[in-house]
Amino acid sequence: MTVHEITPDVDPGPWLAGAQFVDAYRIEIDGGLDAREAATRMFAPSPRWVRTLVNLRNLIVAPFGLKTSGAGERATGGMIGIFPVVSETPDRLVAGFNDSHLDFRVLVDVAPAGAGQQVTATTLVRTHNRLGRLYLAVIMPFHRLVVRSLLLRVAA
Repeated sequence: MTVHEITPDVDPGPWLAGAQFVDAYRIEIDGGLDAREAATRMFAPSPRWVRTLVNLRNLIVAPFGLKTSGAGERATGGMIGIFPVVSETPDRLVAGFNDSHLDFRVLVDVAPAGAGQQVTATTLVRTHNRLGRLYLAVIMPFHRLVVRSLLLRVAA
């Protein structure tokens, strides 16, 4: 199985109006998952190396007053891993939260593809200040690795 970076085909407006960063990755799988199951396979529980990166991130950002997870967020759809579920249909799950430096959403979409399915993870980010832009620049190389790795978990 291969994860491909694709041109995002999502209108960010309904999910995060004013998003300055949007990317998307896709994998084709066998089987019939809905969006919640795909998201659960991706995010809960995270691989050890991802948890280590998140723990390091939390140690670094805590002194700046940034959130260390989605804890405390209103999660009408519950939580998947550390992410509050914002919206959910069988074909799309939207998770994410707002913080002082940036807001983000991750959309997990499932769609038929031949005899299988395509699972797409789209990330939307809206920064609020210099700290948000700096944070985004620093995490981007890790983001790409993490998203690819998490999508491979959907196929496992």
